[in-house]
Amino acid sequence: MSLLLTINTNPTSTPKESLPDPDRLVEGDPKFKTWAQDASHDGKVNTGVWEATPGVTRSIKGKTFEFCHILEGEIELTPDNGEPVIYRAGDSFVMKPGYKGLWRTIKTVKKIYVTVT
Repeated sequence: MSLLLTINTNPTSTPKESLPDPDRLVEGDPKFKTWAQDASHDGKVNTGVWEATPGVTRSIKGKTFEFCHILEGEIELTPDNGEPVIYRAGDSFVMKPGYKGLWRTIKTVKKIYVTVT
């Protein structure tokens, strides 16, 4: 097993398709695709590519730390009791454990993610 992983930003494998949990859907009809590329440390560290179509959902991280790098599209994150922040292709951000807020996909977004639980 290699300890070096290159993220394939244009995966050709079949993604896992999903919808937001009904209790997290705020607006629209967003659809998600996930191309999981690695799970390490008994599944506590996960890496891959994720895509979402426009809509608004509640983002609740719980005990999860998530790093994101936007490859395509545009989103607006609004932390509870905070100001909205726009992220576009080329931007990176971290949602720390305990983060709660709105995730608005303005233009279909594709991102690299790394989650740690």
